[in-house]
Amino acid sequence: MAKKHVIYKEDSWNMITAEIEGVRITVREISTEWGEDTYVLNGRHELIDWAEKHFTADKYENAAAILEKFRQL
Repeated sequence: MAKKHVIYKEDSWNMITAEIEGVRITVREISTEWGEDTYVLNGRHELIDWAEKHFTADKYENAAAILEKFRQL
């Protein structure tokens, strides 16, 4: 059974979650602006590499807090 972690949650429609099942990590990014995006990553190393490239300060005002949550997984 996958363990679900909330990385960021503004309300019921704007959130980022991560589900960990073995080494597979599924990240769901849900937004009222662009809908839902799902990313399937193989292991923590791939997750951190992806997150550092995806959550940059120029795109997300709270990028540092989001990256810290990913590092705590």
